[in-house]
Amino acid sequence: MNIELIVVGKTDSREVEALVEMYAKRVNHYCRFSITTLADVRNTRNMTPARQKQMEGEAILRLIGDGDYLTLMDERGVQYTSVEYAQWLQKRMLSGVKRLVLVIGGPYGFSEEVYARANGKISLSKMTFSHQIVRAIFAEQLYRAFTILNNEPYHHE
Repeated sequence: MNIELIVVGKTDSREVEALVEMYAKRVNHYCRFSITTLADVRNTRNMTPARQKQMEGEAILRLIGDGDYLTLMDERGVQYTSVEYAQWLQKRMLSGVKRLVLVIGGPYGFSEEVYARANGKISLSKMTFSHQIVRAIFAEQLYRAFTILNNEPYHHE
């Protein structure tokens, strides 16, 4: 299975970027993992949040294929423990999904079209995190899930 993380907007933090890169390299030992960064929508000062979500949504949906399993990182999504998330990931792998796409949206979330196309939503916490730090948290949790599935000593119970 291939896993792709799509993120809206570049990070301006080299430290966050370094963390994401470190965990991405580790995840690539288990499966093909890639990160696609969509450019921020321009001139957002002159547009409504709904229009910004629509434009981001169009860019996201252009990257999604018919057979892709699309999961949104969303505050209203299901919350998992690390072990439960590993089990969720394993179910996707065993179901024959060829490409699992996870998306971290822009500051206002997702358009209705993206929600309609999504196969599911995951929330990392009830707390609100910056879109930049969520990238590092997600990458670490993905790595942790693979170590759990492979009975490696990274995760402690």
